[in-house]
Amino acid sequence: MELVDTHAHGILRGVPPLDEFRGFFSESRDPRQWRHVPTTLTYRRAIRDLAEFLDCEPTEEAVYAERARSDPAGYAARLLRATRTATLLVDDGYPSPGEGTSWDELGELAGCDAHPVLRIERVAEENADAVGEVVATARANGFVGLKTIAAYRGGLDRIAPVVLTALEANAATRDPLPVQVHTGFGDADLLLPRADPTYLKPLLERYPDTPFVLLHCYPFVREAGWLAHVYANAFLDLSLTIPFVSRGAEALREALELAPASKLLYASDASRTPELYLLAAKWWREALAEVLGEALSVDEAEGAARAILSENARALYGLGPEGLEREGVGGERDDL
Repeated sequence: MELVDTHAHGILRGVPPLDEFRGFFSESRDPRQWRHVPTTLTYRRAIRDLAEFLDCEPTEEAVYAERARSDPAGYAARLLRATRTATLLVDDGYPSPGEGTSWDELGELAGCDAHPVLRIERVAEENADAVGEVVATARANGFVGLKTIAAYRGGLDRIAPVVLTALEANAATRDPLPVQVHTGFGDADLLLPRADPTYLKPLLERYPDTPFVLLHCYPFVREAGWLAHVYANAFLDLSLTIPFVSRGAEALREALELAPASKLLYASDASRTPELYLLAAKWWREALAEVLGEALSVDEAEGAARAILSENARALYGLGPEGLEREGVGGERDDL
């Protein structure tokens, strides 16, 4: 089944040193922590699966050597295209402009459609006074969604005024863009209890016509599932949770305990390195096969999997050919 990856980032150019390569599989910014990465269950599984894909010995040394001897662009394209991704929605705020591939470059490497997602904090850093205007014209300028990292820059229990300005401007448009919100684990500077998605309850009620997509969610997967169960405008993904958490199928089970399958979206949150795209795609499919296969008939499981992997996203973001034409998405972007 093809994928629509609704939460993606650019990748870095060139070949990283081995310790930095290990760091791609951790949210830690401390290089002293990276030497512990090879002992994690997720990394060991990653090395085995990457070795199988690259047709080399299942060791870190062999996998890294294959990466190091390959042309970086060709290597990235090989991994990205193996995911069978049809569409990428790319956060335009990380990596910083110039440090990695742009959203359109990433789409070219992956051989698929790509569309940008506007990070509110990036706009605020450039010109806080312009946030409302930029958000109000975001759809016309080609953006298919908004995103905030408020959980990591103060907490969801006290949303910054600039984010509220963006939400107001978005809600005032004829067709509000979906708003992606980081929740749960992620950047190392967050205070995890303040990234609990249930803090978003007032915003879900204040902006009932704005779709909110809860990103990551771990370890608050059940909480996010509850919000998607109760609120029509609440959706969720398990990006970063899959591929970082070693028991991806267990997180998927928790999400679907309450959340409708029609509210769950595939996403990788892959960034900096193409291996995470490949692993997220493989492990999401495996987790869905396991969890849905246990609970549903073959036909029901196939339908639910197809919805989660692509159809839910196409409906929410208006990504079908008719949706793109109807919403004017994909036009020239005057602000970049």
